Amino acid sequence: MDPHALLDTWLDTAPLRSSSRIEYQREVSRWLTWCTAQHPPVNPFACGLEDIAAWAGTYLTDQLDGRPFDGPDALAYIAQHHRAAALTHDRRITALTQYYEAAKDRGAIRLAPDLTMLRSGVDRDANPPRRLTPMERAVFLTCIGMWGPDRARHYRRDRLIAYLLLEGLRPAEVARVDMRHLYDLSDGTWEVRAPDYEYENVGKKFALEPLTAAALIQYLPHRIRPADGVHTLITVQGGGPLDPGYPNMIIRQMAATHPLLAQRTPPVTADTIAHTGFWDTPPA
Repeated sequence: MDPHALLDTWLDTAPLRSSSRIEYQREVSRWLTWCTAQHPPVNPFACGLEDIAAWAGTYLTDQLDGRPFDGPDALAYIAQHHRAAALTHDRRITALTQYYEAAKDRGAIRLAPDLTMLRSGVDRDANPPRRLTPMERAVFLTCIGMWGPDRARHYRRDRLIAYLLLEGLRPAEVARVDMRHLYDLSDGTWEVRAPDYEYENVGKKFALEPLTAAALIQYLPHRIRPADGVHTLITVQGGGPLDPGYPNMIIRQMAATHPLLAQRTPPVTADTIAHTGFWDTPPA
């Protein structure tokens, strides 16, 4: 399918706000025009992360103050010194993320590129996390279910992290859940506790919802063998414990797969999910 035709078809049918539709049309059209103008031309359906970075960098020349747009340090500099430009840049990357998701869904490409490394990471709103609405929560649960091997090698781990956040565990607590405080009650119910920051006291008990318990059961046989002295439930390559910042990163990646969540203000973060929970608390 022609890249421009795919853009038009997608925007004609996508459930987007009119402002988002206009913004996506503008940014993706700019990207496709840039691809055509290169020598030799860049195939937008067979491009590399470096091509998208090169295009995005053309809009950040003034903000970089002479620095090259060459990686996380440059993004961190823009986020720190030019917050508005960082937000615009992140929206630009979101537009491409959604476009390539549409391309994958329509069979134009096999896998959508992971553009997480091109995001500045700056929050769009400094206010405390706002809970997802019931509709947003339903969409997020769908995003978790669709997060499979085509998204990440350790997708079972990522799903479990998302469900643990919905249990009400904060991101740092998810990283600290200890295998020695994981209890199978043999009736389909599991309980977990997360040690405090000093690893001396055992924290609040969480009785896991069925979806979380199912994700836990799927994850355990694939848990990376822990290094000596590591007892955390969630382990990473090399057997070490999970970095407390990882839950936020993976939640943002999941949210970026659906336009309703990708454009949400304030953005969907790990704290947002922890504040949301599985169910609404009934009125007193």
